[in-house]
Amino acid sequence: MSGHSKWASIKRSKAATDAKRGKAFTKVTKEIIQSAKQGGDPDLNARLRSAILAAKAVNMPQDNIKKAIMKGTGELAGGALDDMVYEGYGPGGVAIMIELTTDNKNRTASEIRSIFTKRGGNLGEPGSVAWMFVKKGQVVVSKDKINEEELMTLALESGAEDITTDGATYTITTDPKDFEDVFKAVKSRIEPESAEVTMISKNYISVEDPKTAEQLLKLLEAIDDQDDVQKVHSNFDISDELMEKLRGEG
Repeated sequence: MSGHSKWASIKRSKAATDAKRGKAFTKVTKEIIQSAKQGGDPDLNARLRSAILAAKAVNMPQDNIKKAIMKGTGELAGGALDDMVYEGYGPGGVAIMIELTTDNKNRTASEIRSIFTKRGGNLGEPGSVAWMFVKKGQVVVSKDKINEEELMTLALESGAEDITTDGATYTITTDPKDFEDVFKAVKSRIEPESAEVTMISKNYISVEDPKTAEQLLKLLEAIDDQDDVQKVHSNFDISDELMEKLRGEG
């Protein structure tokens, strides 16, 4: 389990806290608004469907979801948002790629720059780390909802590339062009925990020093806590033993 999987696990573990703070609502509302600009029907808009799944995961009321969609489609005011991408390096030379949605580019740029500076990271130029990642579709399914053999058959027959396990979940990886077919096949049987087209690292950097690993995770969490940040991608590899130790100390 490396990089994307470990970061996804960390994010799932802090999701409840984020929801209580209302921070998760802010993030998913922006993502729904922005994705709805490409069309308000989730059956025809994969990004919107992913955003709605994220909203339901943090128990956002259906009325809030509907209003956010209407802002995105222009039926309600308040949909003036821009997508941004920042790239940089964290402790240990780890690559970090950040996707954001903001209503104030200057404020967001200043806050992201400050987070990197204070947490031992360095912002890079556009394209400085993007080449280290590849776009893939991912569908995450809870292990208690389906047998692994059944899921594997279902996924592979619909065009999936791979299936991995991570704690209590299975992660199905697809080529972006096959994502819709795989998602629909899985959904015909069970409701996924999440489904999205995301960025996966081509190679991973091992972080073995505890202090470096701790500093890196604090940087990633600080980035993720910024209200405009939607997704954080990284290519770190921290052993399960060190990860458990750091969680215990936290």
